[in-house]
Amino acid sequence: MTAIEKLKEQQSKVPERSAPWMVAEQLMDLCRREPDSAELIAQDLDNPDMSIVEAEKRIKAFADKHKTGNFSCVAPDQAERILREFYGLREAGTEMPGVIDLDLADFMG
Repeated sequence: MTAIEKLKEQQSKVPERSAPWMVAEQLMDLCRREPDSAELIAQDLDNPDMSIVEAEKRIKAFADKHKTGNFSCVAPDQAERILREFYGLREAGTEMPGVIDLDLADFMG
């Protein structure tokens, strides 16, 4: 089962448009952009401690810690940083360690 399939499965168990549901949406976007991260997320989602509900708790904790009066908000880029940390993913825009980017044109005469 792919990460996106697992995310959709977990998403179906929470109310639509709830915070965990939105976490799944953000993770699916990340998986589409970064197949290597999708593989790690797929493995982690098998662990109940790494579910979208648990990931959302990390984002909520950040929001609660940075409250202004009765208002709290987490920007999408900050939420992504929290999710990357939670799932042990590389920083956006960096390559996976040990991955070599080859261009076959370099080897052709």
